[in-house]
Amino acid sequence: MLDENETPDLTEDEKKLFADLMPDDLSEILDTGVNRRHFLKLMTLAGGGMLAAQSAVAEQLLTRPLSETPAADLAPTAIENGVEVAFKVNGTARKLTVDSRMTLLDTLRERLDLTGSKKGCDHGQCGACTVIVDGQRVLSCLTLAASCEGKTVQTIEGLAKGNTLHPMQEAFLKHDGFQCGFCTPGQICSAVAVLDEARRGDASYVTTDVRKKPGPVQLSPDEIRERMSGNLCRCGAYPNIVAAIQEVHTGKPVEQQFRFTA
Repeated sequence: MLDENETPDLTEDEKKLFADLMPDDLSEILDTGVNRRHFLKLMTLAGGGMLAAQSAVAEQLLTRPLSETPAADLAPTAIENGVEVAFKVNGTARKLTVDSRMTLLDTLRERLDLTGSKKGCDHGQCGACTVIVDGQRVLSCLTLAASCEGKTVQTIEGLAKGNTLHPMQEAFLKHDGFQCGFCTPGQICSAVAVLDEARRGDASYVTTDVRKKPGPVQLSPDEIRERMSGNLCRCGAYPNIVAAIQEVHTGKPVEQQFRFTA
């Protein structure tokens, strides 16, 4: 799809489209390309049915593949404050030059084309960007890529083995642990890490006795809710998510329960 900041060379038909629908903006578009304001204005016209007569040209314009240089191919000289980072991502060694201020989330999405991890709040409050670094779940929007030097990063793309889904992915499908799906990559990565935490005996806020010698923890529904509390689901699929994690944790089928209001 046409990016809102793309500045493509317009065809004659596309120039005519803008001349007919957005004549006041035509000169600016020809000089600097399609910016955010032009893009949103065109989308508004499309939503209002104003592009019916020029539907073929509009479709060509809005679905044009990006022609700009991929971010992954940026030369080091084009990056400010560049630092080299070498780490392993989903089992593959990667080495690239990034801005020292670039987050792990932006590096995964923009430089490595791993777009499963989502940018929700970008403030570490929603958990949609959760990935696993050296066995620990982290909020990739608050983690600098440079801090991952020499580490192992696992994202949602690295959980399945070929066409075989990870047990947690299968459980989420079985229990309908997602609706819109935006938070699901972070939920699943977090859930996988929660089971590792339980095997290590890591304590949580609802642990009865934190002074006991660490050992495998049997996760109750309350434990799961507490440990997953940093991952928000605006669709409200929490009971299904808890059931999915319980099933993978215990290895036993968990009955699906549906609650209806009177």
